[in-house]
Parts: sequence; C-alpha cells; structure tokens
Amino acid sequence: MKKLITEDDVKKVLSNGSKEIVIEKGSVLTPLAKDRILHFGLRIVESESGSSLSCSNSQVKIAVGSDHTGVKIKKIVFEFLKQKGYDIIDVGTFTEDSVDYPDVALNVANRVAIGEVKYGILIDATGIPSAITANKIPGIRAATCYNEFSAKSSREHNDANVLAVGARSLGEETIKSIAEVWLSTKFLGDRHQKRLDKIKAIEEKYSKRS
Repeated sequence: MKKLITEDDVKKVLSNGSKEIVIEKGSVLTPLAKDRILHFGLRIVESESGSSLSCSNSQVKIAVGSDHTGVKIKKIVFEFLKQKGYDIIDVGTFTEDSVDYPDVALNVANRVAIGEVKYGILIDATGIPSAITANKIPGIRAATCYNEFSAKSSREHNDANVLAVGARSLGEETIKSIAEVWLSTKFLGDRHQKRLDKIKAIEEKYSKRS
C-alpha cells in the first residue's frame, strides 16, 4: 500500500528547519503537501525503503555543553541526538572536575548568537544558572524546561534558541524527551513575534546604557 504524505507531514519537516524531505519511492503526496513543498522550496529525496518521510536533521547544528554536574547526562543527550541525525558539537566540560557554569553557558550561547549553530543545549544541576548566564547575551532566548509542555511552549511562544535542563532535577528519559520535543517544535510567530519584539527593544535599550 502506498504511503500518503500530508501537509502535516511536511510541517514536521519544516519545524526542524530542514530544506529537504526524504520520501519512500511510490508515496503519494496530497495537493496541500505539494503546495507546502513548492512554497518553501523544499527538495524531495526519494528512498527505496525505510521511513516514508524524514527530516534532514543533519542540517540542524547544535552545541551542547554542561558543567561537572551534567557530564554524564550530556553524553547521553549527545548520543541520543546524534542518532536522530542532528549535527552535534560537544563543547565540554568532559570530566567531573569542578568547573564554573558561566564559562560553559557563554561558550554555547555565543555560538548560537554568532550563527555558528542554530541551537544550544545547556546542562547543569537545575538548568537555572546556565539559562541566567546565557540570557545575558543579546539575541539569546534561553529557557529552563522541566517537562514536554514547557519545552513545547518555549519554542512555540518564545522562539527559544537555547534549552537548559537540570541533571539533578530531572531523569535521563525526561531530559531526552524534553530535548526531542523542543527541537521538533516550531515557533508560531504572529502575536508571539510582537512580544519578542518588545523583549528585543528592552534588550537594546539597556545594552546602550553600558
């Protein structure tokens, strides 16, 4: 039986920032799905077998960093996202020797701010101090997330570009689930963009005072 590719399927690919979709040979695209593909200029790649539709996660570059409390979880998240096809950079730390979380947060957030990577993921004991640090950098919207709802909301409403989670406040599977939801959720724009514009105006106002 031929696989039907719908508009919703294409939206899932777009939410990851991909420029191509992989479709199993012989699949049927609905008219709305075709319109979406044409409108956004997506490239169709046909495969002989495997999943009928997948996003090219390799085009989504992510920097992952942690302090000493999050080293073990960072390794797990790194491998998990790597298996999902994301292009991951591990910026440290790499041992459980004590380090200062602001140094790691600055490293990750700066890479996002200058466009070296699309997203950043920070891991410390609670996710709070790393987010506080990252948000000092203009253009960074770091969100400490503690479940799938907060992860989804931070992307849909706030267009968060850095995710912060706590290695000592959340379990391994929860963190993996949060990361997956966060990365697969698209910013909704519209009224939410107007609010982000106000945040940006505040940021610019106070940065001029320094």
